[in-house]
Amino acid sequence: MNHKNILLVEGDADRGFFEVLCRLLGISVDVRVATPKDTGGAHNTKQGVLSHLTSALLPQLQDGQLERIGVVVDADHRAAHGDGYAATLVRFTDALAQAGYQLDPVAASGLIFSHQDGLADLGLWIMPNNADEGMLEDWIKQCLHPSETGLYQHGQKSMGEIPGGAKFQSWHKTKAEVATWLAWQKKPGHGLYNAVQSELLDTESSLFKELHAWLRHMFAS
Repeated sequence: MNHKNILLVEGDADRGFFEVLCRLLGISVDVRVATPKDTGGAHNTKQGVLSHLTSALLPQLQDGQLERIGVVVDADHRAAHGDGYAATLVRFTDALAQAGYQLDPVAASGLIFSHQDGLADLGLWIMPNNADEGMLEDWIKQCLHPSETGLYQHGQKSMGEIPGGAKFQSWHKTKAEVATWLAWQKKPGHGLYNAVQSELLDTESSLFKELHAWLRHMFAS
């Protein structure tokens, strides 16, 4: 693990997922969560990630304590959080501009911010695909191995047959689908990381390759 390369994520489930994914891809990076203690809040949040990035990590990048920083957050849904992809991008772009970073309009994959004084690039990936509303679970859903499609679709059908209807909010539908699908695997009860660990994802899918390319650009170049 390279403690000078930091991948900052929103929560513990995300951290577990990316720790396993980065090991699979041979990328040495310290995956961290901006905890409520770090940010003065009660819960892990996207705003907490942004606050921790600008107040704690960017100064360490500027003085050489850190070499590379990548950030992964969910776009979420406008109906639920007032965010969505566009609002999330604006929030990060405005905050990073104050630190001298500008968004590269021609980055091959993910979102790359370059610094006016030549500091290392800073990477941002807004789940699921740097375009749509959603979260990590939506990325997983789009990267399913073809052999998993039938089981996943069966889970979707089952949720449509819940007596009395589902208790979760509509914007958490994919989160519930992924949790159901994982609960029916050989190792039920494991977290999102099991999608990687049990080889349930299609590493040849275009979205998987895009995330891989972004991680390599940030931490292996």
